[in-house]
Amino acid sequence: MRLYRALLVCAAILFSGHLLAAKDIVIKGLFKDSAIVVVNGKQKLLKAGQSFSGVTLVSANSRHAIVEADGTRHKLKVSRKISSKYKAAEKVEVRLAHGRGGHYFTNGRINNRPVQMVVDTGATSVAMSLPQAQALGLDYRNGVPINMSTANGVTRGYKINLRSVMVGPVRVDNVEAVVNMSDFPDIILLGNSYLSKVSMTRENGVLVLQSKF
Repeated sequence: MRLYRALLVCAAILFSGHLLAAKDIVIKGLFKDSAIVVVNGKQKLLKAGQSFSGVTLVSANSRHAIVEADGTRHKLKVSRKISSKYKAAEKVEVRLAHGRGGHYFTNGRINNRPVQMVVDTGATSVAMSLPQAQALGLDYRNGVPINMSTANGVTRGYKINLRSVMVGPVRVDNVEAVVNMSDFPDIILLGNSYLSKVSMTRENGVLVLQSKF
């Protein structure tokens, strides 16, 4: 009888270990106090404190989420897939919820300095105003002088290369940008010099940016 019970206990331990190993957690999007979480292929938008398929979202911000699974807490960033061992896959992605006017606004980094940007598929390059370039410490005057057409007419500008542009974990190096010698635009435009180097799809109104490499 004791041997039978021991075998049952061992079987239960092995079975629970198998369930844990089979649990795949994917963080698909990060927002303030909420995150898009996928557990074993099923997706759910969770607010802090909510649970789904045995995974609880403890907290979240634009950089990472704290989740609790099987009694253990893990700090996870956005990635294409996080296995049961919580290792990020090679390709990474970020998901952006649309904001006012249906536009996609996001925090990001230019040359590793924090900025705010708006996705603009109609812009050829990353575009910014003179004050924004100065705040980033860009040496724009060593760029190529150009004329830029804006809603206010033709203005002077400079074409430059940025060392890197990041949206979440999706980084692109050597990105072309233009600096407008005026106060336009109000927010940095994330144009096609970045967008063309990432994979971009839309899922139920959410914009998905994924690294190509």
